[in-house]
Amino acid sequence: MRRRPALAAAALVAGALGPSGGEAAIRFTIAEKSAGLDLVMTSGGMPSREILEVNGGGIALFDYDGDGDLDVFLANGATLAAPELGPGSRLYANRGDGTFADVTRQVGLTLTRWAMGAAVGDYDGDGWDDLYVTCYGANALLRNEAAAGGGRRFVDVASEAGVADPRWSTSAAFADLDGDGDLDLYVVNYLAFDAAHPPERAGNAFKGVPVMAGPRGLDPQPDALFENLGGGRFRDATTAAGILPPGGPGYGLGVRVLDFDGDGRPDVFVGNDSTEDHLFHNRGELVFEESATVAGVAANGAGTTQATMGIAPADVDADGDPDLFISVFSDDTNTLHLNLGDGFFDDRSAQFGVAASSRPHLGWGCGFYDFDLDGDEDLFVAGGHVYPEMDDPQVGAAWAQRPLVLERRRGRFEPAGCAAPWCEERYHGRATAFGDLDGDRDVDVLMTTLNGPVLALFNDSGPAPSLAVGLRGDAGNLHATGSLVELETPAGAQRRWITGGGSYQSVDATDAYFGLGSEPAAELTVRVRWPDGTVRKLDGAPRDRLLVMPAAPSSGVTLRP
Repeated sequence: MRRRPALAAAALVAGALGPSGGEAAIRFTIAEKSAGLDLVMTSGGMPSREILEVNGGGIALFDYDGDGDLDVFLANGATLAAPELGPGSRLYANRGDGTFADVTRQVGLTLTRWAMGAAVGDYDGDGWDDLYVTCYGANALLRNEAAAGGGRRFVDVASEAGVADPRWSTSAAFADLDGDGDLDLYVVNYLAFDAAHPPERAGNAFKGVPVMAGPRGLDPQPDALFENLGGGRFRDATTAAGILPPGGPGYGLGVRVLDFDGDGRPDVFVGNDSTEDHLFHNRGELVFEESATVAGVAANGAGTTQATMGIAPADVDADGDPDLFISVFSDDTNTLHLNLGDGFFDDRSAQFGVAASSRPHLGWGCGFYDFDLDGDEDLFVAGGHVYPEMDDPQVGAAWAQRPLVLERRRGRFEPAGCAAPWCEERYHGRATAFGDLDGDRDVDVLMTTLNGPVLALFNDSGPAPSLAVGLRGDAGNLHATGSLVELETPAGAQRRWITGGGSYQSVDATDAYFGLGSEPAAELTVRVRWPDGTVRKLDGAPRDRLLVMPAAPSSGVTLRP
């Protein structure tokens, strides 16, 4: 990949200042259309009047054409008057330098209905990533196949495959839930909504101000689990698998699939809006047990049900198991569920500093990544309220909000100081996706905004030593979803999980990114626990490279700049 050239003059450069007035460790350069991502997102009208208009669209980062660069899919919406005839979702090809070209027509992508989010996975085992798009209305399964004249094209095969869920879906995840080697599909659904006959606003209020109806008072919709049967077909296994909680469905917004309890089977965490979150514990043989209350993640530590928007896992306390962060509604605090082992959690939000800074903030897409490459993960949370009425001076809140950027310092997460113009701007932020867009081995950020531009935040926190690890799994699980990648250094181990799903209506790059900070030039060891439990170790891993490791021990490791 070629390195990113200087951005157009319209881009705002983040010259950040730390708490002591010195240069901050986390620095971004922001680009909008100068990066080529010229789509202005559509999600109904502005200001928003109905709940269908407030969620915004999601992002998928994946290499659709196999050239080694991260391409960008944007799930775009429509209007209440014509929910099936919006301006259309878009696919952008990475030119190799962090700028993008619109290839939507070139690949035959004609999805004009109200799209919400996306999941990526090679469901048919042909070695190419396919795309599942959640929608208000029938979802799409876009099979990535060879085009007659060369290149790639996408064909919607959702109906033939049996996964065209007609409900309002938000997020989705591909993962091997039954251990048979291919990718099953979990679809998160939200609520029943008739765009032609929206619910009345009477009786709905927030901070004493009348607001739009929902989600409470509207009918939540159950999620769906589709088992991959092979041959490009799925069957609806929702009921047989136990994905119908005893307390009824929630207003689902996000999903992450990974092994929370260390038993070798992937579990499913679903973030719900204004209803208890769900944790489906995998009992094997595609049977699940809803265990969020027992595990301690149905609500926060005070027992209060929250409105979960985004989901981000990380080993925050460096004890070897995945902890769980959720971003929530305003006038509440984001929650960090610390994994105590065996899949039991405790709310440690205040201890790690993620609570107080978030109270006025309405969080959406989020992610733990080592933005400053110092050897520990930082936290990014998009922000923006759902109620335009929050701009009323008497309310004391804001509709547009700044993103939260929290830097890990002395074991806690603290606001990263920033004096750059973009840091002072307020956005109607929604979805986020994280990955190395420009080939410099640090983690960049894409953020969608409500009825606004897609922001590309290029990470300029370096230079500092780093390492990225990409996994290439067996046929049927191209990126070895469900794996754990560990980097052993003299200072200790860093861990990254390759998960199904993403934060909020989006999926990040599947590579594992590690910062090395001021580590001496000592030997590095990469250890991978593959989905089948096999462990493979590589001693003497290089710095400042993308290391591509295949599942087959007989295959060699590939190094890329």
